[in-house]
Amino acid sequence: MKQKSIMSLLLALGMLFAFSGVTQAAGDAAAAKDKTSMCEGCHGIPGYKTAFPSAYHVPKLGGQHAEYIIKALEGYKNGTRSHPTMTGLAKTLSQQDIEDLAAYYAKN
Repeated sequence: MKQKSIMSLLLALGMLFAFSGVTQAAGDAAAAKDKTSMCEGCHGIPGYKTAFPSAYHVPKLGGQHAEYIIKALEGYKNGTRSHPTMTGLAKTLSQQDIEDLAAYYAKN
């Protein structure tokens, strides 16, 4: 139930960003091309579901709002969001990496 509430909140925040005229991240989409391989293994497979730690539909990143991606990655990095794989990956990213990936996926 708590996870459903969190997902609803994230959806509402995403909609707020979508309709509020939020500008794109300060990231460099071109610089992210060499950084996407760690994302594509899961997020690049249409309809992919993870089996660890539980069955979970992996969201598509392409076309997602940059600010949403930034907040999600920052959340995994600082511990306010939890998923073992995403937490491990996010902790290796610099703030510039996060912004570059967000800019890349917002355009693709």
